[in-house]
Amino acid sequence: GLNPINNIVDMTNYVMAELAQPMHAFDAHLLDGGSIFVRPARPGERFLALNGEEYTLDPANLVIADRAGAIGLAGVIGGEDSKISEKTRSIVLESANFQASSVRKTSASLKLRTDASMRFEKAQDPVNTVRALARAIELLEELSPGIRLVGGVADRKKEIPTRPPIELPLDWLEAKLGRAIEPAEVRGILERLEFGVAEGARGSLMVTVPSWRATKDITMKDDLVEEVGRMVGYATIMPQAPLVPATVPPANHARQFQHGVRELFQDLGFAEVYNYSFVSEECVRVFGLDPATHIRVANPIASDQALLRASLVPCLWRNIAENLKHRDAFRLFEIGVAIHKADGGLPDEEPRLAAAIYDRNGNGEAGLFEAKRAAECLMPDAKTCPAQARSFEHPARAADLIWKGETTGRLFELHPSLLESGRAAILDLSLRAIERLAAVEKQYSPIRRYPSSAFDLSVIAGERELAGKLESLIADFAGPLVESIAFLRKYSGPPLADGQQSVSFRVTASSPERTLSSEEVGEIRERIIQGMRAIGYELRL
Repeated sequence: GLNPINNIVDMTNYVMAELAQPMHAFDAHLLDGGSIFVRPARPGERFLALNGEEYTLDPANLVIADRAGAIGLAGVIGGEDSKISEKTRSIVLESANFQASSVRKTSASLKLRTDASMRFEKAQDPVNTVRALARAIELLEELSPGIRLVGGVADRKKEIPTRPPIELPLDWLEAKLGRAIEPAEVRGILERLEFGVAEGARGSLMVTVPSWRATKDITMKDDLVEEVGRMVGYATIMPQAPLVPATVPPANHARQFQHGVRELFQDLGFAEVYNYSFVSEECVRVFGLDPATHIRVANPIASDQALLRASLVPCLWRNIAENLKHRDAFRLFEIGVAIHKADGGLPDEEPRLAAAIYDRNGNGEAGLFEAKRAAECLMPDAKTCPAQARSFEHPARAADLIWKGETTGRLFELHPSLLESGRAAILDLSLRAIERLAAVEKQYSPIRRYPSSAFDLSVIAGERELAGKLESLIADFAGPLVESIAFLRKYSGPPLADGQQSVSFRVTASSPERTLSSEEVGEIRERIIQGMRAIGYELRL
C-alpha cells in the first residue's frame, strides 16, 4: 500500500490507484511565478526530491520546473521545495503523460523507482490525463466542500497521435486461428472489447484501437488475432501438426567445441564455476591491470560491477578465495568470454577457459604439472616457453603454452601475496585459437595391442632449470617407441650440492607390433642416459 500523507496527497494517490494515472499536487504559493512548465534538466542541475535525497541531473532527464528551477522529476517524483503541507492554502494539480522511454531512463540512471515511474514506463493512455484531473477535482469538492476552483485547465499538450485503423483480412484471421469463424462473430467480439469496426475491402475489417490499448498493446493485425482467439476460446481450436518441412539447424561448431572442453575438464576432476562478466576497479588493480583498458559499464547495478572483465582470472581468484575457506584442495574451471575494446564497432568477446588447481599443503611445482597435463589433454604435444611474469604471477613460475607454432594460453602460479595460504596453479587458454588449430582432419590410431614398459629417470640439473625443458631433451633422445614422458617429482637437498635439483620422470615405451623385450627397453634407457650426459647432465640411477 501507500503511506498516508495528507488529504491532498492521499487523493492524488487514490486517483492513481483508481485510474492508473499518476498525478502530483504543488503548493501554489511556493511556485516562483505561480506557474509550471516542462523542460530538459540543465547540465549539473541539483534537485531535492520528496524522499529527502538530492540528485544531480543532466539534459537526458525531463523536469517539471518553475522560474527558479526544477520542482519535480517528470513521471518519477515531486520536489521537496513545493510539497503540500499543513500550511498549504492553494494548490496546482498536474496530470500529465510522458514518453515511457524517457521516464524509464531517468528512473534507471538515478536508481529511483516509484509508483509513478512504474506506471509511466508502461506507456499510459494519453486521454486519461483529463479524466484523472476531473476525478481529482470531484474528490476534492467531496472531501472539502469549501474548496473553490479559481483557474481553468492549462493544457500544454502536443497533439495526441491518432493511429490509422488496422486492416484485418478475415481469411488470414481464419488461417492464423486454425478454424473457421463467421465475420459477424469476429465483429461482435471486437465491438464488445470496445474496438471500432468498419467494413474494409476484399473481405476485411478496418479496426480502430481504443486509446487505452493503443500504447504498446494493440499495434498490428497479429494482436487482433490474439484478441479474437482468447474470446472464442483456444480449446475450440483443434490441434493440427504444422505442415512445414523439417530441417536440421546448422551446427554451432563453437558451442559444440566448448561443450566437449567442458566435459573433458569435468572428467579430469575440475568443478565448473559461473561468474558474472563484471569486475570491480579494485579487483582489476589487485591484478596490476589498468581499469582504463577495460570497458566501463554506463549504468552499473553495483559498485563492484563497474567494468567488463578482460580476463577470467580475477573472477577465478575470487572463487579460490571463497572455496579455500572450506577445503584444503580443489580444482575449478570456467568457460566464458573476455571482453576487449575494439577499434570501432562492437567489443571483441573472446571465448576463453580459466582453470585452477589449489592445494593448501602444496609444495614444489606439482600443481603446475597437473595443470600442464590438463592442457595437453586438450592440446596434445603442447610445449611450454618460459615467459616474463606479470605482477599477479609467481616470479619464477610463468610460461606461455605453444601449440602448433602458436601461443594458445598461459600457465602460471598465482603470486603468493594473492593467497592466504597454499598454492594455486592457473591455466588461462584461448578457446578461439585452440578451436581453430584443432579444426584439422583427425586420423584414427588403434589402441595398442601389446603391453607397455616403463622406467624412471632422475636428472641432476640447476635449481632454476625448468622440468619442461628437461622433458623435451629426454624426448629428443628417446626414439619412436616411447609413447609418453611424465614428470614425477622434484627434489633438492642432501646429498645434492647447493643450487642443484633432481627432477624425476617416468618414461613409457611400447610397440604396435610386439611386446618389447627387456633388452630393447634397456637400449632406450641407455640411449637417453648417454644423450643427456653428452650435453652435460648427470642422472641418478
